[in-house]
Amino acid sequence: MPFFSVIIPTFNRFEPTRRAVESVLAQTFTDFELIVVDDGSTDGTGRLAEMYAGRVLYLRQENRGVSAARNLGISRSTSAYITFLDSDDLWLPAKLAAHAAFITRNPSVRIHQTGEQWVRRGRGVNQMKKHLKKEGDIFAPSLDLCLVSPSAVCVERRLVEEAGFFDEAMAVCEDYDLWLRVLWREKAGLIPEKLTVKHGGHEDQLSRRYWGMDRFRVYAIMKLLDRHGADMGPAQVEAAAAAALKKCAVLAAGAKKRGNLALLEKVERAAAAIERRDCNSRDYGTLLTE
Repeated sequence: MPFFSVIIPTFNRFEPTRRAVESVLAQTFTDFELIVVDDGSTDGTGRLAEMYAGRVLYLRQENRGVSAARNLGISRSTSAYITFLDSDDLWLPAKLAAHAAFITRNPSVRIHQTGEQWVRRGRGVNQMKKHLKKEGDIFAPSLDLCLVSPSAVCVERRLVEEAGFFDEAMAVCEDYDLWLRVLWREKAGLIPEKLTVKHGGHEDQLSRRYWGMDRFRVYAIMKLLDRHGADMGPAQVEAAAAAALKKCAVLAAGAKKRGNLALLEKVERAAAAIERRDCNSRDYGTLLTE
């Protein structure tokens, strides 16, 4: 059994995925399996299966989204530790070695990540302070914005299984959702070295396709409160509710400005449920459609 499973989901990104694969194969720590999950590409990404035969497990599915692709990769993985690499990101050669060393030193820490270098439209950019990776109890700050990056993280496979995998109903913010379901009960570790190169700013990023991204985050928080609120600490519940209500206020203002009365009604209904601390799928399920 390999020490790590590396999962790369991809869709119509032959060249970026090839570069991502090469960055994994260049790792100084070599006890890993590499799984590429093609989410129904039509651009020739399938050529990777032949190019890397014997070195990469190439899986293909009909187009079902990044959550389903990652979940398929997890289901076919065989190691105790899962790592992900988005198809447009890269790893520096020492990344897996750093994860292995961290696990040896901190066997009880079930999720940890490395620092990141950010590249936007081919140029390096400095991260704002709020985006810098943190360690320890990061549940509360993770409510405001996602502080765990799929390309930077290493997580116990059992922890992903316990949390319930990626939500395949979510087109975006699926990582935010999963990490909240993990972080309300687990502390996160950190390798400060910037061993992940995160690329952004390109036209095919999922976050560019959807208006009102906070509706996915409100959905995630309400689902968390619905399913785990009874087991969470009072401070965690209040922090989650406050974050969701703040996002609802932003969404409501945007819906009014756009004249989107249907979305406004959904958001107001969600906010009322949060105020009552009575979240259920009837009130948050509709947020996934604008």
